[in-house]
Amino acid sequence: MGKIVITTNVSLDGVVQDPDGEEGFKLGGWFGQFGGKDLEEWTRVETDEALGAEALLLGRRSDEWFATRWQSRSGEWADKLNSMPKYVVSSTPKDPKWSNSTVLKGDPVSEVSKLKQEISGEILVYASYQLVHALIEHDLVDELRIVIFPVVLGAGERLFGETSDRKPMCLVDTRTLGEGLVLLTYQPV
Repeated sequence: MGKIVITTNVSLDGVVQDPDGEEGFKLGGWFGQFGGKDLEEWTRVETDEALGAEALLLGRRSDEWFATRWQSRSGEWADKLNSMPKYVVSSTPKDPKWSNSTVLKGDPVSEVSKLKQEISGEILVYASYQLVHALIEHDLVDELRIVIFPVVLGAGERLFGETSDRKPMCLVDTRTLGEGLVLLTYQPV
């Protein structure tokens, strides 16, 4: 059985919007600005995580965003991401942009539930925050890996959206990346 793992970067106040500053959000660009030299350790952790995963699960816009940035790259991390199976949840019937991708048609909750039954190992979710909100709401997330960047933005799209009920989590690991980043790992209770 597959394990859905949300892996993401957030500000101290939970903002995930426009980390690279390319979306035009007035507070964007916080990833590089506040990651600094700690991004070397972050890259090692993210590479190891990808190397141990079986698939990626993405929303349509995230598929497009990652495809434009990763298809031309090479190296251990890029080669793994480009070659691994990707599953794209989309209500818009478009062809996926990233290599080795399949569009999940139909109800996203039932499609992701089936995917968890078909794949053994970790299924990573990068970005795709509308999808993340739905996965959390429907109790499909098995683990959250959150890298916290040392900045409070005060505005922007947050990792967590509204839910119909509480979603208790258990902290299962903490790790410092460099001098200023913290990786927190949670699992639902």
